[in-house]
Amino acid sequence: MELEAGQVAVVTGAASGIGLAMARRFAAEGLKVVLADVEEGALEEAATGLREDGAAVHARVVDVGEREEVFALAEDVYRTFGAVHVLCNNAGVGSGAEGRMWEHDPNDWKWAFAVNVWGVFHGVQAFVPRMLAGGGAGHVVNTSSGDGGIAPLPTASVYAVTKAAVVTLTESLYAHLRAEHARVGASVLFPGPHMLRTGLWESHRNRPARYAKQRPRRTPYRSLGQWEAAMREAGREVRFTPVEEVAGLVVDGIRAGRFWLLPESEHSDARIRARARSMLDRADPAYLENFILD
Repeated sequence: MELEAGQVAVVTGAASGIGLAMARRFAAEGLKVVLADVEEGALEEAATGLREDGAAVHARVVDVGEREEVFALAEDVYRTFGAVHVLCNNAGVGSGAEGRMWEHDPNDWKWAFAVNVWGVFHGVQAFVPRMLAGGGAGHVVNTSSGDGGIAPLPTASVYAVTKAAVVTLTESLYAHLRAEHARVGASVLFPGPHMLRTGLWESHRNRPARYAKQRPRRTPYRSLGQWEAAMREAGREVRFTPVEEVAGLVVDGIRAGRFWLLPESEHSDARIRARARSMLDRADPAYLENFILD
């Protein structure tokens, strides 16, 4: 699909991180941008910054885990701009789960699934039928992760499970769109190939009361800065991918009609091969050994 001035891009989780970087890149391409996020203050700041740069911006506070709010967003966008050409279901949270899986708080799973999986599904149902009815070219980008999308990091298993679901959801969406001979394409995004400086590490700041933990955490939440310091103290190198590179990958991928928005990485490729080989050989998942804790 060609990206052209005047088209409309909707981005969820757009107040910071990858979402904001995508919105900025779309605006730089001349698109009108719709920012949706649950964090009102950060959303207003992001929208103001884009407007000051000359972008046409519409912003709305939305909890993507709530179906009614996503459908209200779609109504608002079509009333304001009359069309949507790009939809980026990007909002995501870390679950805050700790300990072994059988010790997890059920609300950690409920919250992560509400945002990371149901949020994507709500976006598809609210926008894709209208995009198809418009008859023009369009594209849907769903944000997954190498954690789960490629292979799980067992210490973040809840997040990994949700991101694995996003891959399968997007594969199915792609097949359904092809079956309809639609002019709307689909891609699954794997941000990276390295760590990213995003608000995902502080997801708990926006955790709704309805998904509150049923028992207190045993350890304090750790910020990205604290994790980075711990890695360096342990002698492990930490590399980061600028979010602007991720946004560039998305724009290039939409233009090329590419399904797998997966940056080149020897590490990721090795894990993909190891997982596939394990399945084909009916062997135990040895590719998890470096991540299994005593």
